[in-house]
Formats: sequence, structure tokens, C-alpha cells
Amino acid sequence: MFKSLALIRESIVGMVGLALILFWVFVAVFADVIAPFPPNATIMPMALPGMEGPDGAVFWLGTDHIGRDILSRIIHGSRRVLIFAPLATFCAYAVGIPMGLAAGYRRGMTDDVLSFIGNIILSFPVLVLYVIIIATLGASAINILVAVTFASAPGIFRIVRGLALDLRNREYVFAAETRGESPWRIMMIEILPNARGPLIVDACLRLGYVIITIGVLGFLGLGLPPPDPDWGGMINETRSMATSFPHMTIFPVIAISSLILGFNLLADGLREVSLRD
Repeated sequence: MFKSLALIRESIVGMVGLALILFWVFVAVFADVIAPFPPNATIMPMALPGMEGPDGAVFWLGTDHIGRDILSRIIHGSRRVLIFAPLATFCAYAVGIPMGLAAGYRRGMTDDVLSFIGNIILSFPVLVLYVIIIATLGASAINILVAVTFASAPGIFRIVRGLALDLRNREYVFAAETRGESPWRIMMIEILPNARGPLIVDACLRLGYVIITIGVLGFLGLGLPPPDPDWGGMINETRSMATSFPHMTIFPVIAISSLILGFNLLADGLREVSLRD
């Protein structure tokens, strides 16, 4: 993985994507220092971008209908996105990778059963599946992790399964089998590291999808619980005023779009570098 990130310097597109991601990581880490106001402080409702507050402070992106500074909420909201999106993606891979390796390497009944389960889950529309799970379990950070893992793991399973089916016939796998190594050791030590290239690219793209999912769930009122800022929730709270006060929704949308764009460009850059090799 680190070698792939080092090679990303050869791709301008990848560097742009990495710069966008690092920008938001920096914002999230230093949110307490960068944010001009507390994210939940009620100061002056309906302030337009560039207006000054009672104490002379400037609301660079304006305030929402309650009077909370939008810039401060976007800055602090980046923390929630950059914590829960990678965590949810990691959980999905932690489930999907072992399933895919087992199905691709062992084949037979194991492959048939796991593929059948994966196909059933994949037959449901993803957004509907998310809504059903969150509506059933309740809106919380843990339940979002469960929903993303449950809905995303089958897609990861299919990718890993295809890679394992190809790599299981390589000479180094036969050599490991000849040495008497256990099947799980062969899968984790011999097959998985040689499948990392496509998986890294997929992980970048999937992170973007998960960010969209968290934003959509927040927009539907099923996202991360208030009062802490959530980009999707910010859009949901102010969507009825989008015509009169468009800044309340535009700036959170730009934040979501820029982070997703960063992961997509990074994935394109990694794919470009891998094709050169």
C-alpha cells in the first residue's frame, strides 16, 4: 500500500486527489484550532456569507436558521465523516476479504454457499437496504457501521473471490501447499498480498461511496445523531430554506463533493500507476 502511495507522485490526477484528502484530514485534526466558533453555538440566525457578528467576528460562510456558524460546523463535521467512513469501510473489508478468499481458494460447497448469500444481499437496492437496516435498528454510529458492512461486504467478497480464483493457480501457491502450509496461511500470506493492488483502488472508490451513504442517510434523517454536525444532516436541516438562503445547503454539498472527488481522483491515479507497471 505504501509503495502504491509513493508511486502516486507519477500521476497528476492522483496527486490532486491526495491533496484534497489531506486537506480534509488536516481540517479534521485541527478543527478545534481552525473553527472560528463552537459548532453548536447559537450566535446570529440567517446571517449571509461575509456578514459580521455582534462582536465583529465574520461569518465567512454565513449561519443557519438557528444561528450556528456554517464554516465551524463543516470543519467539525469533517471529523465525523473521516472517522466513520474509513471505519465502516474497514469493517466491510474485514468481513468481505475472508469470505472472498475462502470462496475463491476452497471453491466447492464453500464457494456455492457464500456466493448464494452474497447474491441475495446484492439483489436488494443498496439505498433501500441501508434505510431498512437503520430504520429497524435505529439511527446511531454503530448501526451505520453495521448497515455499511452488511451492504458492502458482498461486493468486496465478489472482487476478492475473483482475484483468489486467479491467484490460487500460481506457482507460489503450489509451493506453499507442497510445504504443508495451512489453507488460511496460504490465503492470507500468499494470495491476499498479491491481490492488494485492485483492492487498494477499490477501497478508495468505496470510501467515496460510503461518504455518499453517510451523507444520504443524514439527509434522510437516519444519519449520525445530533447535535454534533453532520454534513448530510446540515443539508437536511436547511433544505426547506434552500431557495431563500442557498448558502445553508450549498457549502455542505461542496464539502461532501470535494472529499468524494478526492478519493475518486486518488483511485484513478492509483489505477493509472498500476497500469504503467
